Amino acid sequence: MARWLLNVFLLCGKELRSLLMDMPLMALIVFAFTVGVHMAAKGVKAEVSNASIAVLDGDHSELSRRLRYAIHPPFFKPPEDIERPDVQDAMDKNKYIFVVEFPPRFEIDALAGRRPSVQVLIDATAMTQAGLGASYLEEIFLKQATEFLQSRGIEAELPLKVKTRTLFNPNEDSAWYVSVMQIVTNVTILSIVLTGAAVIREREHGTIEHLLVMPVRSSEIAVAKIVTNGTVIHLATLASLLLVAHLWLGVPIAGSLPLFSLGAALYLFSVTALGVLMATLTTSMPQFGLLTVPVYTVAYLLSGAATPVESMPLNLQPIAKLLPTTQFVDISQAVLFRDAGFDVIWPKLAALSVSGSFFLAFALMRFRSMLEKVG
Repeated sequence: MARWLLNVFLLCGKELRSLLMDMPLMALIVFAFTVGVHMAAKGVKAEVSNASIAVLDGDHSELSRRLRYAIHPPFFKPPEDIERPDVQDAMDKNKYIFVVEFPPRFEIDALAGRRPSVQVLIDATAMTQAGLGASYLEEIFLKQATEFLQSRGIEAELPLKVKTRTLFNPNEDSAWYVSVMQIVTNVTILSIVLTGAAVIREREHGTIEHLLVMPVRSSEIAVAKIVTNGTVIHLATLASLLLVAHLWLGVPIAGSLPLFSLGAALYLFSVTALGVLMATLTTSMPQFGLLTVPVYTVAYLLSGAATPVESMPLNLQPIAKLLPTTQFVDISQAVLFRDAGFDVIWPKLAALSVSGSFFLAFALMRFRSMLEKVG
């Protein structure tokens, strides 16, 4: 065992030197964990921002004006007045995403309890803005109408009173979530690519034959590649989380960083072994790249980073919950956002250990078979 550990340590040094000399890969790592994270968090916004809106006010009452003036930046542009004959043409020309119409006698009917309707025309070609913007308008109108009725003593007659409390991200800043999930995504793709490239690089450069004549085992070679590339990605992950997400983007870290580091290490153990396994199934980098795309895409879509697992089809949810990517996303969200402790996430850590052991055993078997064919 001592000899095995010494050989792994020496081979790790060789792998590290080889990785540091590969400038395109090093540049990819630096870019992905710095500029890539910032661009994902700030470059593309999921929430409504500066949506164009017009108002057709047929009532000109205190209530309709109150609802109109509650629509303001940064979610919406200042509302513009529009006449009924101009509505269709303006929507066809994509001048407005939303057109809100207040009917005549709107305030009188509301005070009389007749439940008047407010019509909101939406350009659904702007799908994200349209869906979220409609929810924003509904919330704004509900809040303003409730305050208006409260000032007139009518609130007590309402059957219920709605109060919304947002936990963990009270300002609903999408950059908090997107930046952390981008780091998790980078861990997945780069772990697979780096370890796979390390195996294929040895084969394409012919240095795999040099290793075969040395007194080292196939397990030592494979584990050295897993440990080295996993360690580099692990350090890059922690640095990106602290320097880019926390300091640069202002994302608060609510939980234990060492606990997150443990989860990341176990996850890296799993996906780097998967990268070695995938490299043994291909003979060149183009083939490896083509294999990586569907594997990564499926893992990402089922991980819960893009959409909650609970929103997926019922027959797909059990499969998604078994994937290492899903376990790591759950761990990251629980620890970094909700300050979860070891007692909460230990089942997911155990699941990562099991999946990592499975991938490692399969990867070592395939790697040994590959070396025998080369030899």
